[in-house]
Amino acid sequence: MRVSQLTLHTTEPAGADFAALAATQPQLVLAFGAVDALKGAAGALAAAFPQAHRIGCSTAGEISASGVSDGTLVVTALALAKTRVEQVSTELKTMEDSQPAGRRLASGLSRDGLRAILVFGQGVHINGSAMLAGMIEVVGKDIPITGGLAGDGGAFAQTWVLDDQGASSDRLACVGLYGEGLTFSHGSFGGWSPFGPARKVTRCENNVLFELDGEPALAVYRRYLGEHAKGLPASGLLFPFAMLGSDHSERGLIRTILGIDEAAGSLTLAGDIEPNGYLKLMHANTDALVDGAEAAAQAAKDMHQAAGQSLALLVSCVGRKLVMGGRVDEEVEAVGEVFGQGATLAGFYSYGEISPFVRATECKLHNQTMTVTCIAETP
Repeated sequence: MRVSQLTLHTTEPAGADFAALAATQPQLVLAFGAVDALKGAAGALAAAFPQAHRIGCSTAGEISASGVSDGTLVVTALALAKTRVEQVSTELKTMEDSQPAGRRLASGLSRDGLRAILVFGQGVHINGSAMLAGMIEVVGKDIPITGGLAGDGGAFAQTWVLDDQGASSDRLACVGLYGEGLTFSHGSFGGWSPFGPARKVTRCENNVLFELDGEPALAVYRRYLGEHAKGLPASGLLFPFAMLGSDHSERGLIRTILGIDEAAGSLTLAGDIEPNGYLKLMHANTDALVDGAEAAAQAAKDMHQAAGQSLALLVSCVGRKLVMGGRVDEEVEAVGEVFGQGATLAGFYSYGEISPFVRATECKLHNQTMTVTCIAETP
């Protein structure tokens, strides 16, 4: 396996020279970039890599071997010697189509020899956990699925997904990775701390939260946020919810705010809510988030000690980026220190992260986490 990478610091990526990356004859090309950069580069990527599957999305910040950047395009080419790649994409018609769309994605992949799946979806008008549930219905719980939901720089207006057909604001795309020579490991960790009382979910529909403790959810949330409430929905990234079970037990899942409905007094979250569960607000500091990123990387590394070159795919939440501000590079540096020089870092800041927690657990949609996927091949 050979990994090569190019970061474009230009407003016109359509004119970029991908010759050095194309010379490695990759089977898979990952591209993560600002909205205009990703859209502008779609044609050039198709021309440069006609024999490779191309997949990626728009972001709320790009991650490369050089750290974190904004307004760039990071292209990472994987020349795979022992791994076969298949791609499937589908149109997402409405948010209610999220679970059927997940089924369509997974159903399009061959099952023979399937070892793992990378999936990227648009990040605003989607129920990410429902999409993932649809995929798991088809492939089962033993196939690891990782990836994330696209961003648009924190605007929460329109996101884009790249696949072999180009860039689209209404498609979802995945690649299946096949072969016994593939090593695929993962880790996920947050670093957020809960505060305040647990509030009972008294009315919700899928990923829309209407009531907490019998009150309109938006009103309760605004009381907690205080002066931060005037910045909703964007300020909600700083105060996600921890999901608790009906017995107040920890679920290990965090849900962030995608939007608000003033008329209904509701909050739209990035994934499904447990109807009989509880929610508790969370906050964080930079040191705890950096520690969480390091823990995610260590979990991925502990699953498999990759020899030779590898790709460490980092998908981190835009909320973490907002909290860390100028120190955001520290969480990427922490991951790099865990993996060492043999791993090339690539990824993005997202509106939802997809990964299992640990080995042999069902894949979940996360918010406000750092997820790390390590892709390598056996010697």
